[in-house]
Amino acid sequence: MHRFANPNQFLRIANPLLPWISALSVLCMAAGLYLGLFQAPPDYQQGESVRIMYVHVPSAWMALFVYASMAIASATALIWRHPLGFLMAKASAPIGACFTVICLATGSLWGKPMWGTWWEWDARMTSVLILLFLYVGYMALIDAFDDPTRGQRAASILALVGAVNVPIIKFSVDWWNTLHQPASVVKLSGPAIHPSMLWPLLIMAVGFTAFYFALMIVRLRSEIAAAKIRNIRLGQVHS
Repeated sequence: MHRFANPNQFLRIANPLLPWISALSVLCMAAGLYLGLFQAPPDYQQGESVRIMYVHVPSAWMALFVYASMAIASATALIWRHPLGFLMAKASAPIGACFTVICLATGSLWGKPMWGTWWEWDARMTSVLILLFLYVGYMALIDAFDDPTRGQRAASILALVGAVNVPIIKFSVDWWNTLHQPASVVKLSGPAIHPSMLWPLLIMAVGFTAFYFALMIVRLRSEIAAAKIRNIRLGQVHS
């Protein structure tokens, strides 16, 4: 795996994959939205408002997935000193923050007709809001130092400490009494959701995941280029 930590080697692999990942993202999101908005039946309790689920749930999954990826990349960078780990986490942070904002916004839109309120300080909603603060804190901290290395290390430590919030979000509906329903897709006994609603949800999840990887590659290319320019300028200063 060490050879993939080399930015040039990574780009030689990632660049050819980018068009295919982008196409997969567009196709899956288009198919998922069509199936979810026009083919899937309304819920017997929630009616047509349940269609918000096809954006809200995948965005919530991605908010957690991106942060977990950041934590793993940060740990890799701190332990093995792989510069690509720092850059990958930095490239992922704004994407994960956007997924979290979408999750919170669609959750509020869904909560108003279902619960009668835009916001409730229950365990799930509060922990997701904390996740957004962690994303923002990471992005602020990584650029808070004149020395980029210090900023990268401080932000990586924050990402690792904040990772404890990921299982809290996941299991908050089981540990505490919240407005959110328990897990209905990822269960040991199997999904508790009808296939006509499950398939659009899973297709949207694949589309969102491919969208993340496509954006991450684009942003990572920019971060690698910026790092090369910074190293060249530092070399000129020291010479």
